[in-house]
Amino acid sequence: MVEAPVLQFHSILALLLFCIGCAGFLIRRSGLVALMCIELMLNGVNLLLVSFSKAHGHAGGSVMVLFVVLVAAAEAAIALSILVALYRKLGTVNLDEFRELRG
Repeated sequence: MVEAPVLQFHSILALLLFCIGCAGFLIRRSGLVALMCIELMLNGVNLLLVSFSKAHGHAGGSVMVLFVVLVAAAEAAIALSILVALYRKLGTVNLDEFRELRG
């Protein structure tokens, strides 16, 4: 079992990670930075899942983390391949430039 101060510290750290990722995603316009910020948000959620899982003595949160990591890896692979294709076509990974692709 995890003590309450440790759980509180993990919760605050997870919140900070998620907020930094969210702010970076909303402020920055680079596609690569946006992907890194999404990964940062997912890692904040993973930290919270593992902390509560350990605090309550259940393995369910740790299992969920495995699924989140699996989905994040697939998302990163697909998104990076799309960004590489768009970079070859437009010469930039700036998200504002991709508005030209609307039909």
